[in-house]
Amino acid sequence: MRAETGTTRSERTRTLDSTPKYMIGVAAALLQVHPQTLRMYESRGIVRPRRTSGGTRLYSDVDLARVRRVTELSGGLGLSLQGAEYALELEDELARRSRRIAELEAALEEAAERRRRDLDDVHRSYRRELVLYRPPGGAVVRRTAGSSRPPSTSELPLHP
Repeated sequence: MRAETGTTRSERTRTLDSTPKYMIGVAAALLQVHPQTLRMYESRGIVRPRRTSGGTRLYSDVDLARVRRVTELSGGLGLSLQGAEYALELEDELARRSRRIAELEAALEEAAERRRRDLDDVHRSYRRELVLYRPPGGAVVRRTAGSSRPPSTSELPLHP
């Protein structure tokens, strides 16, 4: 799904700051929801705010985007809260698998490059190690200037 800016939701989420900085009251005000809603979302595992040493919940921009997505799914698209949770789980799984595919593609490309270098090394070694084959007991016979055919076996000396 593309927004007016031409970026996908996952691209926008990646650029969001994951640093926890909003206390529950500020986060609720920014999202225009009751603080109890955020507590309920936390208990259901929809968001996982960090806690200070004193136990205060701190929400990041990523957490706020996640709550906005739940609101969009449940309010705008008419999904139940459970349906919105499931949709978020699927989106998270898709993001994980996309990252894994990118990692595997990078590893595959790296392995292919290593194989290409190894193959080039082997081909270079062929050139260094090429030796003219002379059968045992055979001699190298020079062709005369007028002869365009190779010498027949009868013309080759039997013993060197």
